[in-house]
Amino acid sequence: MQIITVQPEAIFQALADETRLRIIRLMVTTGEECCLCELVDSLLEPSYKLSRHLKILRQAGLLSSQKEGRWVYHRLVMEASYLEPLHATVQALPDLDEVYSADLKRFHERLCLREEGRCRVGILT
Repeated sequence: MQIITVQPEAIFQALADETRLRIIRLMVTTGEECCLCELVDSLLEPSYKLSRHLKILRQAGLLSSQKEGRWVYHRLVMEASYLEPLHATVQALPDLDEVYSADLKRFHERLCLREEGRCRVGILT
């Protein structure tokens, strides 16, 4: 796997958006990879919006993706040592309005629909 070298400011710019922070927080908390339709159903955001945010997170070197049939699975980049403390910080952020916990609850419910550990359903909402 190739590690993409990015400028530090690109990482922080990517995390400066609420939706992108929600995506990263969900993935850091669960350690799961996910497809776009699982994110749509978990974050209750439209696919076109989440696709754009996923692209920014990939360009910042925070996510990688792998196409599998008609699904693209996104996962956290773990190979860069500087990302571990960043992941811990994101996970430790306060959840004052309980958005993160609601995202996490919906994500866990959505994971129950996987077949052999993979999404095969598509968007439900």
